[in-house]
Amino acid sequence: MRTVDKLWKKNFILLALSNLFLFVSIEMLLPTLPIFADERGGSGSQIGMMLGIFTFSAVLSRLLISFGVKRLGKRKLLLIGVAISLAGMASHYATDSISTLLVLRVFHGFGFGIATALYVTLVSDVIPTARRGEGMGYFAMGNAVSFSLGPLLGLWLLEHYNYAGLFGVGVIILVITLVMTLLVRKAGIQEKAASESAASIEIHSVEQRKSQPAWTEIIEPKVLVPSILGSFVGFSFGGLLSFVTLFSKEIGITQTGYFFLVVAISEILIRFVSGPLFDRKGPFWVLFPTAILCIIGCVLLYFTDSLAMLLLAGVFSGAGFGAMFPALQAWVINLVQPERRGVASATYYNFLDIGIGFGSILLGVVVSMTSYATMFLLSGILYVLYLIVYFMYLRHQRLRMKGESERR
Repeated sequence: MRTVDKLWKKNFILLALSNLFLFVSIEMLLPTLPIFADERGGSGSQIGMMLGIFTFSAVLSRLLISFGVKRLGKRKLLLIGVAISLAGMASHYATDSISTLLVLRVFHGFGFGIATALYVTLVSDVIPTARRGEGMGYFAMGNAVSFSLGPLLGLWLLEHYNYAGLFGVGVIILVITLVMTLLVRKAGIQEKAASESAASIEIHSVEQRKSQPAWTEIIEPKVLVPSILGSFVGFSFGGLLSFVTLFSKEIGITQTGYFFLVVAISEILIRFVSGPLFDRKGPFWVLFPTAILCIIGCVLLYFTDSLAMLLLAGVFSGAGFGAMFPALQAWVINLVQPERRGVASATYYNFLDIGIGFGSILLGVVVSMTSYATMFLLSGILYVLYLIVYFMYLRHQRLRMKGESERR
């Protein structure tokens, strides 16, 4: 393998591990904070609001990414985002009510939004272009693993060490995250990004960039389709992870942690197939079958009445999301020039988090009006909408290419 195509370099490993730890610190709160609110009489809609407000704060922070990068640079702004996340986690010790928690979640979400967008941006600068699908797959494996192992760790800590232990471990994880991010070599990132940016400048003139409307400073129009698809995924999968613990409790299943473990294993195993498949065959061969897997997972949750059924649903949901999430991420990166990756990543994560935010709130309302099982079934409909939008996009692309070929 040529040196230029080497993937597992120091910067890539540090960024991937830092991203993993950041997400673990967040996801360990996902099943535990709803328990906190439920024990204090919180309704389904209040729990949904508590989860949703965090993601909306993350969205707001990412709208400022473009301006922050211009003034501070990617690496420095990333460190600020991680530091805010650390302060937000430590502040949980002062939380004594749901209203206080809501305010805290706004602050915490702001730092998380900055950090997540910039981790993707920096790692895309160090991944060889020819291995982007594979590289983003391995990088995003940290996100996927955290979605499962994070809740598992959180539930274990809550059971053995109460909330003080839970938040204390979260602080330790984020301190490690901050240290590893500081160790990322700035020069290695800049050289790679600078060489690619120089090539892109030759393609896109200054006049073309100046002609872009002002809103493109915060939203990348080229990635709207994969970002919209990401919002559907966030809506459904976010609701699943937010309420599966309370759902299991309701039907008498106490070993919910095994569900998150099965999801994590499925997500890890599918990456060894989906990443290289993306690079060889393109997005369709990953994005279509994974949506079917997610639909099956939601239907299985609707019929779940035993631990075996719950774990089977975890297999399908984990495999579907585990391949779908990095495929959308890699697609986003491939659609833009290097200097637009920061805005593109922020756009994708914003749509994803808007989906998670609205999903947590609206699905919480559905739970209050119907049941957890019905909520999971409705979540599956989001993947149907995902497929409809995706096939409409593919049809539009075929018609556009046909028209261009006829004009030639």
